Amino acid sequence: MINYDFCIAWNWEYDVDIVKLLDEACHSRGLSFIQITPKNFMDVMESLNNNQLAFRIFFDRASDTDKHFIQVYQWARDHAVCLINAHERASRTWNKATMHLDLISAGIHTPYTIIIPPYEEQPDLQEIDLKPLGDNFFIKPAHGSGGEGIMREANSFHQVLIARQVKPADYYLLQAHIIPVQHDKRPAWFREIFCNGRVYSSWWDPQSYVYTPVTTEEENLYDLNKLRSITTDIAKVCNLELFSTEIALTSENLFVVVDYVNDQIDLRLRSQAYDGVPDHFVRDITQRLIDHAVAYCE
Repeated sequence: MINYDFCIAWNWEYDVDIVKLLDEACHSRGLSFIQITPKNFMDVMESLNNNQLAFRIFFDRASDTDKHFIQVYQWARDHAVCLINAHERASRTWNKATMHLDLISAGIHTPYTIIIPPYEEQPDLQEIDLKPLGDNFFIKPAHGSGGEGIMREANSFHQVLIARQVKPADYYLLQAHIIPVQHDKRPAWFREIFCNGRVYSSWWDPQSYVYTPVTTEEENLYDLNKLRSITTDIAKVCNLELFSTEIALTSENLFVVVDYVNDQIDLRLRSQAYDGVPDHFVRDITQRLIDHAVAYCE
C-alpha cells in the first residue's frame, strides 16, 4: 500500500497556486503529498477501495461543487483520517439561517434579521412588519455563495413573496443593511480569514472585493483588535480550521458580522488576481495547514 501524508481534492482551476504551495510546503517538511482532481478521481477511488492507497490528512476543496468527491470524504471519515473542515461541520455553516441563530446565541452581533420558512413548507405567508429592516433590505436564501439569489435593494413584502419562490425548499433571510463608518475615506468593512488559531485581518471593499491588510498602527488607532477576538469567537461556533467572515464597524462603534462563515474560501493570490488574497497571507495559511498535518502525523 502507498500511504501519503497530505491529500487535497480540488476541481477549481484557480486553486492551482494554493495546491502548488501546499505541495512545496509538504516536501520541504518531509511529508508526502497527493492531489485528487476530476482527471484521476476514478483511479484514486479504485485504489482507495482496494487498499492500494491511503492518506492521513484530507483537505476537501471539491465536494461542495461536485458530489462525486463525497466518496473520498466518506472513505477518509471511515478510516479515521485527520479532516480539515470536515464535511458535516462545513455543511452546517452553509446554512445562513442556522449560522445566524448560532452566532446570536454566542453573543455575536449580526444585522437585524427576519427568517422566513421555505415556500414549500408554508406557501401562504402572512404579511410581516418590515419597518425594523429600514427603507431597503436584503432578501437572501439561506444557502448559496458569491451573492447567488440575493436581492440587495428590496423594499416591499411583495418582493419577499416573489423571491422566496426562486428556491422554494430553502429558508430566506430578510436582513437590514449595515452602513459602516468611514476611516481614512474608506468604509470600515473587513474581511477576516481564520486558519488554525490565527486571524488575518484586511480592510475589504464590498464593491471591488480588494484586500488591504490591516496594519498594526491601524489596529491600535481604531481599536481593531476586536476583529481578531470576534473571528476567534466565530471559530468556536463553527469549529472549522479555515474560513473567512466579514465584519463592519458602525457609527455606533459596534462591530457587526455581516457575512457569517465562508467555506470554501477563495485563495487566489493577489499577485495573480487583483481581488486575490495577499500572497503573504496565503503562504502563511499554507504553512499553518502543514503544521497541522505535521502535528497529526507525529
